Amino acid sequence: MCGRFALDATGEEVAEHYQLSEVPFIVPRYNIAPTQPVAAVRLNRAGERELTFFRWGLIPSWAKDPSIGSRLINARAETAAEKSSFRAAFKRRRCLLPATGFFEWRKVGGGKQPMYIHETDEGIMSLAGLWEIWQSPDGGELETCTILTTEPNALMAPIHDRMPVILDPLDYDMWLAADTPAGRLQHLLRPFDAGQLAAWPVSTAVNKPQNDTPDVIVPIG
Repeated sequence: MCGRFALDATGEEVAEHYQLSEVPFIVPRYNIAPTQPVAAVRLNRAGERELTFFRWGLIPSWAKDPSIGSRLINARAETAAEKSSFRAAFKRRRCLLPATGFFEWRKVGGGKQPMYIHETDEGIMSLAGLWEIWQSPDGGELETCTILTTEPNALMAPIHDRMPVILDPLDYDMWLAADTPAGRLQHLLRPFDAGQLAAWPVSTAVNKPQNDTPDVIVPIG
């Protein structure tokens, strides 16, 4: 799964990476957790890329209780197109979630060691996401998202049995376009090249979401 990630980048860096027409206001985050606001890139009605914020944890449009979102922070890439919780979003509402790294916990002895995984060039990576609109009984709207996961690559396999789908920049347009047939998207949802990723152990301070400082991504040992 993917339950924590970081976005240590400026608005200018995000705008350049995604070719946005406006520079967004971005505050560097080091320990982004479920139910919190997360930056996301999607297409607006004019077909242009825009950066917005979703609450992490997808609430299906048909849900009666919004608390279901806390259980839907991830969607399995192999089944998302068919699952009732994600089917509509997979077909029409796909997004990119900017990140500079993500965390996973490796079993070590009787405990778990948090690991920070990032691209070797330490640049921005894009996690494949789905987003949805949920309307509350009082008429308010809430936009939420989930992160797609896939099988681990060679780097991730000793750490965890799943990893987030990381998309190549060349595939951004295909992923974001609402008219891309779902059948053409499945090949994008593959494990990322292990040679382009690095991982190191970090402090258990990351276990607490309130610890949102650069210290939580610093290697230890």
